[in-house]
Amino acid sequence: MLYHLAQLLLPHVGPFNVLTYFTVRAGGAAFTAFLICIVWGPWAIRMLRSLKIGQYIKKDHVADLHELHKGKSGTPTMGGVMILGATLVAVLLWSTLDNRLVWLAMGVFLTLGGVGFLDDYIKLKRKHNDGLSARAKFAGQMLAGFMLGGYLYLNPIAISAGHLQDAGVPDWQAFAIELAAGAEQPADTPAGLIWSRLDEADKVLLQEVSHARRISSEDRADIRRMLRTEMNEPDFYDAKAWPPETLNSEAAGLFANRDSLSTLEQVRFHRLLLEQAFPDSIPPTQANRHTSIGVPGFKAWFLPLGAFYVLVVVFIITATSNSVNLTDGLDGLAAGTGMISIFTFSAIAYVVSRADWSSYLYVTYVPEASELFVFGAALLGAGLGFLWYNSHPAEVFMGDTGSLALGGAIASLAIMTKQELLLPIVGALFVAETTSVMIQVAYFKATGKRFFRMAPIHHHFELLGWSETKVTMRFWIIAFLCALMSLATLKLR
Repeated sequence: MLYHLAQLLLPHVGPFNVLTYFTVRAGGAAFTAFLICIVWGPWAIRMLRSLKIGQYIKKDHVADLHELHKGKSGTPTMGGVMILGATLVAVLLWSTLDNRLVWLAMGVFLTLGGVGFLDDYIKLKRKHNDGLSARAKFAGQMLAGFMLGGYLYLNPIAISAGHLQDAGVPDWQAFAIELAAGAEQPADTPAGLIWSRLDEADKVLLQEVSHARRISSEDRADIRRMLRTEMNEPDFYDAKAWPPETLNSEAAGLFANRDSLSTLEQVRFHRLLLEQAFPDSIPPTQANRHTSIGVPGFKAWFLPLGAFYVLVVVFIITATSNSVNLTDGLDGLAAGTGMISIFTFSAIAYVVSRADWSSYLYVTYVPEASELFVFGAALLGAGLGFLWYNSHPAEVFMGDTGSLALGGAIASLAIMTKQELLLPIVGALFVAETTSVMIQVAYFKATGKRFFRMAPIHHHFELLGWSETKVTMRFWIIAFLCALMSLATLKLR
């Protein structure tokens, strides 16, 4: 909202320009969400306590754990509404309301928050730890996944390579020679057409560069500038230079819809024309990047999934939200580790929203992801504000309302920054928690004994004698190290 207000007032009040920077708005969103939680928190906790919305502690199966946690009985739960409310207000206030990625992220976040709210409400009404059935909960998670996956499949948010970047041309010297050779070629050839469109100063510069012994970074920047200008022009395509029947399948598909192409799709079409015109200088780039998944640590490994990508999105949303839900068992554990993941993917959103940084790091460019940085900052502020009251000894628990929503937000950030396979590294602690439950169940069914003293694994360490705060702090440390490892893989590309 403030962004759009700034756009209206900017012609009259210059300082409002600061609100057009998404980095400034991200800081504002984080502070606003944090402040809302801090101010609203005591009232919300009193309200939940007055409604007798308290946690029930089971004594079944593990009496030792009940002895450790029995003091938490009656602590207000469903505190996730604080995170949901604060994030929503901050996003509406500081984000650009015409950014579709923000609405997609908020849609998943609120949908899973709603599923968690129903689960918590049923538990409290029955005064029992059994809420929604597993089938109903999975149905809600899968619905959110299908909604997000289906939209992303039909409406790409990441266009394959467009404007040339430094790393996109292996031999700039050879490329400059090919471009300069257009001076001797007819205007109905690609090189001749491009040459004819350049102004005289650029023609002189290109001739000088093509005869130089070594091409400098400034020269490469000048060539990219020339081509960027031409590729931005709607009339760059000429049927004489690129007959329709010679276009590859991707270019032909874009050509068929050339009157309704977005700016990004138009630039992508023109990039394909350059790849066809100069195959020795510009390597072909992968098509359909929006349904492909990059492999961390490898700059050119992408798994093309096509329509199967929708099912992958469903799996990521479901698995991540359940993993965070399983982690929510100790004071501050899910909130703290969740905020580390949110911070990591928010930083990645900043990187992939910049064409220069994404090209340098060989990650998929997602131009609209800048507002995901604002969304992530708002959620980070809300999570830290909630953690103020959730730290040991907790005054409020987030419940499934918060844990499912938080897991959905982490998953949607990973998906919409096109770093899906980075999620198991960033959220390695969540993976470990889920894996411990799977091992426990499988081992018990096979042997009738327990592999861990109790699962999820944070309870195992409690029963080994670790204090609750020690488990939480050590798990935070592990989560932080995993986040650093994940960011390191970006440079390894």
